[in-house]
Amino acid sequence: MSRIGKKPIDIPAGVTVDVTSHNEVTVKGPKGSLSRDVNPDITVKVEGNQVVVDRPTESKRHKSLHGLYRSLINNMVIGVSEGYKKELELVGVGYKASNQGQVLELALGYSHNIFFALPDTISLKTETPKGKNPLVTLEGIDKELVGQVAAKIKSLRKVEPYKGKGVRFVGEQIRRKAGKTAGKK
Repeated sequence: MSRIGKKPIDIPAGVTVDVTSHNEVTVKGPKGSLSRDVNPDITVKVEGNQVVVDRPTESKRHKSLHGLYRSLINNMVIGVSEGYKKELELVGVGYKASNQGQVLELALGYSHNIFFALPDTISLKTETPKGKNPLVTLEGIDKELVGQVAAKIKSLRKVEPYKGKGVRFVGEQIRRKAGKTAGKK
């Protein structure tokens, strides 16, 4: 049995989980609601204040789907109750971040500024503390979407290994390389 799949999901107070007849799971909580279609082979049951995910056979495909859907439903429950947050840091001379509503404007050392439109379900905050690197904070209830948007912003200027310039997550460790050494004289 899948170790992740067989673990029941605890439903916190204020969160409701509904499973429709055609295997659509809807999770509602204080921060909003999320829904996802589950593969027809996998059964999802709400028992008391827990969600249990079961699989029909021990085939490789069913084993992998079992753990996958258990994790996805757990992420939905955490998202509607607590939410997800990603913080990005812009390291480099002249790198700036500002926002007008849901449009993020980035100056990342290119000849032009980059305008990045964010989905409505994600809240955006930019700040530039004095003497520190600019920060971009993304918050939302959908873990997949928050991570995808953060990865897209990060890919606009990847961190280079020599000076460490670029967009990185706060607290992320970068593997640094030694530069060229002066030739022998």
